[in-house]
Amino acid sequence: MIVDSEEEDRETLAALRRMWERVDEPPQDLAERMIAAVAVDDVSREYALLTEVTAGQAAVRSEQERLTLQFSDEATSVLLHVSATESGNRRIDGWSEPAVLAARLSQDAHEWAAELGEEGRFAFADVTPGLSAVRLIVRMDGELREFITPQFEV
Repeated sequence: MIVDSEEEDRETLAALRRMWERVDEPPQDLAERMIAAVAVDDVSREYALLTEVTAGQAAVRSEQERLTLQFSDEATSVLLHVSATESGNRRIDGWSEPAVLAARLSQDAHEWAAELGEEGRFAFADVTPGLSAVRLIVRMDGELREFITPQFEV
């Protein structure tokens, strides 16, 4: 009788699982704790508070318009000024507390790396108009932390 290799793999993995469950049993609530940890991490990313600081439209469409946005969660605060350039693209100047170590702006498959300054300042030059999100890496209490803004229109 020929045994299917997939069936052999399943039997071998099942035997390994039984052996490890006997030798090094995982905590009963391990799966629930991991699901909760991932959910909390995703919630903090997804629900960063967005505040439009200055009155204006939802997007910058002419040389005269400027949009100021503020994003924050329990530990990080980001202020963005979006302004139109002569080429019709956008310049985005940002400030972060705590200071940013790296910043990237993404639109679909395209990304821009920020020019970093002092005191948490960063800037993206020549950004095409469109739906965007900013991803920052900051240091808090000696550890690196990622902050991602909700999407916004530039």
